[in-house]
Amino acid sequence: MSTTQSDRLRGLLEPLVAAKGLDLEDIEMSKAGKRRMLRVIVDSHEGVELDACAELSREVSDKLDESDVMGEDEYVLEVSSPGADRPLTEHRHYVRAIDRLVKFQLAEGGELIARILDVDDEGMDLEIPGVKGRKATARRIAFTDIAKARVEIEFNRKDKKEEEA
Repeated sequence: MSTTQSDRLRGLLEPLVAAKGLDLEDIEMSKAGKRRMLRVIVDSHEGVELDACAELSREVSDKLDESDVMGEDEYVLEVSSPGADRPLTEHRHYVRAIDRLVKFQLAEGGELIARILDVDDEGMDLEIPGVKGRKATARRIAFTDIAKARVEIEFNRKDKKEEEA
């Protein structure tokens, strides 16, 4: 997708997405056979429900039909949330990941798996889980020390309410 088309799509869709209280995370264009696939990826601090995606999809479709930004060729529109395995790249992504386990690829090399406890403008406070019965340890990490980060899926973690009961 050309930068011009991407910029035009973002300018057209961002107000619609923001009006729903969502963040426009990404716009992806790819080929799907003879047609094109347009993916509009949205998120919020509370997550995105299926009904909100469906409603936004109708509004985005109407807006695209009113404009010429997609041209005359057929396309398939998909409006969705980014999914649990998306990389953390923005400050708001880290804020949304508070209390989640994250795998960090460090800029200096190596990796770290830790739970995000708090996030500020410079970095975050982490809790590194203890191994083999040892206590967890605290660590501070700056955003500049992070090359990549991604939430780790936890299938057996109890939520805080269960732990406090």
